Amino acid sequence: MDRARTGGAIALAGAAAIAVVVGLASSAQAATTLGASAADKGRYFGTAVAAYKLSDATYSGILDREFNMITPENEMKWDATEPTQGQFSYGSADQIVAHANAHGQRMRGHALAWYSQQPGWAQNMSGTALRNAMVNHITNVAGHYKGKIYAWDVVNEAFADGGGGGRRDSNLQRTGNDWIEVAFRTARAADPGAKLCYNDYNTDGINAKSTAVYTMVQDFKARGVPIDCVGFQSHINSGSPLTSDYQANLQRFADLGVDVQITELDIAYSGTQQANAYASVTKACLAVARCTGITVWGIRDSDSWRSSDNPLLFDNNGNKKAAYTSTLDALNAGGTTSPPPVSTSPSRSASPSPSTSPSGPGGGQGCTATTSVNQWQGGFVVTVRVTAGSAAINAWTVGLTLPTGATVTGTWNVTRSGNSWSNVSYNGHVNAGQYTEFGIQGTGTAGTLSPTCAGS
Repeated sequence: MDRARTGGAIALAGAAAIAVVVGLASSAQAATTLGASAADKGRYFGTAVAAYKLSDATYSGILDREFNMITPENEMKWDATEPTQGQFSYGSADQIVAHANAHGQRMRGHALAWYSQQPGWAQNMSGTALRNAMVNHITNVAGHYKGKIYAWDVVNEAFADGGGGGRRDSNLQRTGNDWIEVAFRTARAADPGAKLCYNDYNTDGINAKSTAVYTMVQDFKARGVPIDCVGFQSHINSGSPLTSDYQANLQRFADLGVDVQITELDIAYSGTQQANAYASVTKACLAVARCTGITVWGIRDSDSWRSSDNPLLFDNNGNKKAAYTSTLDALNAGGTTSPPPVSTSPSRSASPSPSTSPSGPGGGQGCTATTSVNQWQGGFVVTVRVTAGSAAINAWTVGLTLPTGATVTGTWNVTRSGNSWSNVSYNGHVNAGQYTEFGIQGTGTAGTLSPTCAGS
């Protein structure tokens, strides 16, 4: 558990893709869980998880019912994964990843480089030795989880509090002002299929700190530094209240060409005020097309690092609070924005391949399939969108042949049999005109793809 910062500012170590992305949702078929409702809007709804709590039946029951994205609370941080220099320990983090895989959930990785929660040996290093150690750490940890993480918090909390908007003084910052760029380039090389995020707190509104981060992202995009997303921790309390420009701030970052994610949400209000604030945050995300999802920092109030504030959606006994209801209502009623486009950086090429193949009676029923490809040197990610025709379908199969030499290393939201790719249990039903997506990661070259689709 992390600790509160002075002056009312909140600190927390800020943790992969959508379990199932469905297009338009019918108000007559409102989803009954957070994850399902977010997926109806092309987004995810996740939570932070502690490995040792997975044996708690109430805890894991809520986790698996409500959430389709998981962030390890502490298990992927530097002190947990490399307690001794050059000796890596993944047991607890692997346990969380295995749980996610077994329950159709995706993973956010948190966090590769942070001034806090460093092992003692790293705290005692500086200069070139520390820089090299950071690069080695990112290479090993991101490489260990290659293909298993939706998005990495590559760098966490690198900007200072206060009105100056400058970088935080830390041992990493003192290795040179380019350390953040080096961390992102290293992460891209180690796990090229994952989205790479910068994550921070007290950046929820337009202020000096968020503007400093904005300027960095703008510079990175202009120079081709691989950054795909920005995380806004959103630890809301009386010292860091929800600001009226919250949505506008998310939008200005999205306008730079990066996804935005709410990564560590907890709200230390009570009753109706808390419920209204959760609804407002949810609506703000839904209103920004590139806001890909929301993660709350814990499940029950008793699991929170701020447990005395009761800041989460479930009470100590696992009962739904008013804030849960307001959040689900906002998700169900908030309308649908188009899911964000595939996020790429100049170091990777994106080549959309809008191949369609209608099937079924009259040509309008059945389904069509389209693909978009992120290709980089030696690897690729293919996102396949299955769209129902003029009638709903209850199952679908996509025919998709990859080029000779391409090897599949990972998939999500799909079952594969050779060149045939079929729905899993939770994404077979697609309403008329709506869609779902699945993903393929591999090595080699994806080439030009021509998918077919059969729906029933």
